Amino acid sequence: MIIKTTSYPRAALIGNPSDGYFGKTIAFVFSNFRAEVLLYESPEIEIIPSVYDSLVYKNIQKLNDDVRAYGYYGGIRLIKAAIKVFYNYCLVQGIHLPEKNFTVRYQSDIPYGLGLAGSSAIVTACMKALMEFYEVFVPKPILANLVLSVENDELKIAAGLQDRVAQAYECPVYMDFNKKYMEEQGYGKYEPFDPGLLPDLYIAYRTDLSEGSEIVHNTFRERYHAGDPEVLDAIRQWSELTEKAYECLLRGQKNRLGQLLNQNFDLRRKVMSISRGNILMVELARSVGATAKFTGSGGAIIGTFDGETMFHRLVETMAPHHIQVIKPSIVYNI
Repeated sequence: MIIKTTSYPRAALIGNPSDGYFGKTIAFVFSNFRAEVLLYESPEIEIIPSVYDSLVYKNIQKLNDDVRAYGYYGGIRLIKAAIKVFYNYCLVQGIHLPEKNFTVRYQSDIPYGLGLAGSSAIVTACMKALMEFYEVFVPKPILANLVLSVENDELKIAAGLQDRVAQAYECPVYMDFNKKYMEEQGYGKYEPFDPGLLPDLYIAYRTDLSEGSEIVHNTFRERYHAGDPEVLDAIRQWSELTEKAYECLLRGQKNRLGQLLNQNFDLRRKVMSISRGNILMVELARSVGATAKFTGSGGAIIGTFDGETMFHRLVETMAPHHIQVIKPSIVYNI
């Protein structure tokens, strides 16, 4: 039997990056791109390399281009770490795994290094395949924790929970990571909701710029642990923006969301160093009347637009700058 599992990129709608600091966020996954894992029984455990893991290049320029696009480590590390974390979870939970081995391979067309949670999508898909292969049930909040553990604990990649929560639930989710919830139950308060509550959204991403989240978050995290008042106040404000946004959506006030998204980015710009290329994306979007903020760490933005005319203007304005614009197909697997 061949097991095939899928996971999707995440778009952080509002509140990020407060999820890593006991804040509040809203996020969803969308199916315009995907990560897939194939897993089947075999005599030994084998991980088959994908395009991210190539060690053969036509020439030195191709090697350089590959490193620029995918980094030095590829995706095998994600699969290996996911298997290790899954196994150790089962040990701790007293779950007996049958004596059988597997071959696993993965592929992903999620744009790399643009803050769309492509790495955690691969890990989530792998976890889901292992769960099916060994017939192990893992509750969604715990699955999100395990995926985060793969990246934070095993691979030392700085990240927050919201990506993994959205990918575990596969629907729009309001998330409250209040410290009390996290300490008492080990995860936050998660409220899935219907994507029909959301206004028209676009996602735009650079095809010539990427920056890993571990690079972006490091300085901010250090300032947080040092008790920097500006950072602590920003986290509080992002949480408040998330609360306001969720209230607006529940009341059917879609038209109020865009301004809150703008405020989310403007606050981020005050407290974090942002490259000129990333700022340009936001400025271009706002120049045609759309709203804009980062979907994650940078390289991609999300926002609202008013009608097809504005959307086409957005596409035309972004194109000369190597920026692709799409309408996200929001996943709702409830």
